[in-house]
Amino acid sequence: MVTDQMRLNFYKQMVRIRTYEEMIKRDYHADKTPAWDIGAGLIPGEMHLSAGQEPVAVGLCANLRNDDAMTAPHRPHHLALAKGVDMKAMTAEIFGRASGLSHGKGGHMHLFDPSQHFSCSGIIAEGLPVAVGQAMAFSRRKTDSVAVGVAGEGATNQGAFHEALNLAAEWKLPVVFVIEDNDWAISVPKKVSTSVRDNSLRAAAYGIPGERVEGNDVEKIYEATKRAVDRARAGGGPTLLEIHTVRLWGHFEGDAQAYRGTELAEAEAKDPIPLYEAKLITAGILNETLVAAIKLESSNEVEAAITFAKNSPEPLASDVYLHVFA
Repeated sequence: MVTDQMRLNFYKQMVRIRTYEEMIKRDYHADKTPAWDIGAGLIPGEMHLSAGQEPVAVGLCANLRNDDAMTAPHRPHHLALAKGVDMKAMTAEIFGRASGLSHGKGGHMHLFDPSQHFSCSGIIAEGLPVAVGQAMAFSRRKTDSVAVGVAGEGATNQGAFHEALNLAAEWKLPVVFVIEDNDWAISVPKKVSTSVRDNSLRAAAYGIPGERVEGNDVEKIYEATKRAVDRARAGGGPTLLEIHTVRLWGHFEGDAQAYRGTELAEAEAKDPIPLYEAKLITAGILNETLVAAIKLESSNEVEAAITFAKNSPEPLASDVYLHVFA
């Protein structure tokens, strides 16, 4: 059952994540000359932001414990923050600073936090076999920890997706596969790349439960992921969930999105945060004063993390081979 306190917490977390993405977007573009040069500026490299997909991270992670493991895709910030990754260390990593999660050597697509059992990768579908390995370790240790592998809908057409589901099903491992369906694999719409209308149908091929969650509704996502996580903890094996969400911004920062046409405006009208905010105001859980306070708190926290990152030292050239090999 979703309580009013949980609803308020869901809203706070979604606002926190959106504020983070907005400010990272601001600083990513602030000093790039020319604007398209991904190697320039305070934040080097490509940048994939998750505005619109906050309900997936918040609803899912509300069911996870610290000892549960998560692998995320190349669009990872919402998942990392919801899982509990330290914002300051994560921001320093994105800025390429020595105080970052990987000492500034990984960047935004390669965030690793062993304390939260969180990892991600820029390689499509790469995290799903890793989640299977984590689930295998939990099973052999006879714990009730759960592994979660998150990927985009485009990743379901990679071999690693099918290999991971097959092994997880065969070994009845405590793993939940979560597919974030934002309708676009970069610039390719799902309807022209995938032979089934939703990927949860593919679960039947491996003899495991599959479910699709519509509406980008944090409460529905919480309930669906709770069923899957509880099943895994109880020894019921893997579940495949596909969650229909929305990508409000480009695949990467600098993406002109000409391929989206009128669909882009339709997506903006589905922004989950103002929709959920209006719902909670109507229910008497939020009011304008509380909304303003929540947004200010989030803004202050994110600005503090960015200031920490900017003031942190860059990695030393002499340390290039440290923390690379084990």
